[in-house]
Order: sequence, then structure tokens, then C-alpha cells
Amino acid sequence: MRQIYPVHGEDLKPVPAVLPGTLPAAVRAVADLYGNGVVRIPADRPWLRANMVASADGAASLNGRSGPLSGSADRMVFTVLRSLADVILVGAGTVRTENYRPVQGEQIWLGLRPEGAALPAIAIVSASLDLDPTAPLLTRAAPGSQTIVITTAAAPADRKAAVRQSARVIEAGEKRVDVAAAIHALSDLGYRNILTEGGPVLLGHLVRAALVDELCLTTSPLLAGGSTDRIVSFGVHEPTAPAQLNLAHVLADDDYLLSRYLRAL
Repeated sequence: MRQIYPVHGEDLKPVPAVLPGTLPAAVRAVADLYGNGVVRIPADRPWLRANMVASADGAASLNGRSGPLSGSADRMVFTVLRSLADVILVGAGTVRTENYRPVQGEQIWLGLRPEGAALPAIAIVSASLDLDPTAPLLTRAAPGSQTIVITTAAAPADRKAAVRQSARVIEAGEKRVDVAAAIHALSDLGYRNILTEGGPVLLGHLVRAALVDELCLTTSPLLAGGSTDRIVSFGVHEPTAPAQLNLAHVLADDDYLLSRYLRAL
């Protein structure tokens, strides 16, 4: 992996496929590149970072899943960004498609986290609460961590009660999830560094609400074709004015490009 923008003279060394107990220098270097967004957290709100992958022609998935677009460098950045996060925000559809599980210590770089910090929580956005209340994601969070379900006041009471047996439930909005209220609620719980992994509909709501501070985008060297969603989907809503981004850095590895953008201030 090498940094191609801004120009950097030294390549980052490969990282082992299995996360070791010690922190490799390359991981520390990548964390320094991505971690400097954390210091920009304003006093009155959290920092929201989105991490997405897309094909060279803009597809957000292959055969319904984002995994086939990924590569080794993308997976390494994925683990680094999770290691830096307080909470991981994800849509219920992505949870089902990508088979989400609670974050475990051996899946992230514990050396990047403050000493004694809980593992990153997973926060699921689901207006209908079409979730399996017995699924491991809801019932097997690591000690000290938790799974959060963000829903609406109008969600079915029986489903809400079932989910509350094993996860924290947040109501944000009446019939549709109000993402601004959801982010505010997460901040009130102490989650200041928020990472969203999508999918496209959730990211669309966050972009529309002007809540995305940072976009980490991996461009996969594939032409996917078809009619797959892009990383941001606004559905049937009216068009939204484009959000201006500033390019912070670009990494390259095995024909993948890993770009980091910051929202223009």
C-alpha cells in the first residue's frame, strides 16, 4: 500500500491477514492518516464518518453484497476505522444482507483504542423492527458493549418489547427514523466518534440531513454493470443539493484506491 496523495515517499508495509496482539507499524501509520479526523470533533456534536466501497463504475454491491468488491487493503482500513469508532451505525437491510455480528476484540486493533474502552457498539436503524430478537447481533454483545436499535414511536409494540429484552431501544421520529435525532441520541449516550457502514439508503438519509463529516471510499478495480445502487441512495425523495467534499488523502494497493474526503467547511 502506498500513499499517492498527498505524495508520500515511503510505502506502507503489508499487514498480516490475522490480527496479532501487537500493533504493526503500518496499522499505526494508517490509523494516523484516518484518526486525525477525530480531533476535529466539535464540542456540541459528534463526528460522523462513512466507510463505503464501490466498483470503478459506481456499483455499491455485487450480487447484493459489498464483500465481493473488497480487497486486502480495504479490509485493513475497515478494521482500523472500526477500531477508532465508538459506535457503528448500520441499516437493518445491511445487517441482514451482510450477516452482522457484534464486534469482538480479535476483529479490531485494541491498541488503537483508549485503555479500558468498551468495544464499539453496533447501532441498527430499523423503522419497522423487522429483526430477529434472538439473533447473535442483539444477544451476544461483548461485555461492556451493547447493541442499540434505533426505531420510531410507531414501530409495533410487541416487536419493540421483544428487542428490548436484549438490546437498547432508541425512538427517533414518529413514523420514519429521524436520523438527526438518532445521531443526537447516540451522542447523549457518549458515542462521539460514529462510523456508518451504510447501506446506501441510510447513507442517503444522513447526507440529506448534512450529517456526514467524512467519507472513506474504496474504489474497487471492477466493472460491475447492471443497475446496482450507488453508495448513496435518495430513493423517491426530491433531489438534494450536492455536498462539497475536500480530498484529504488517497492510498493505492493492488489497483484499489482508498480515498478519504472531509466535508467542506
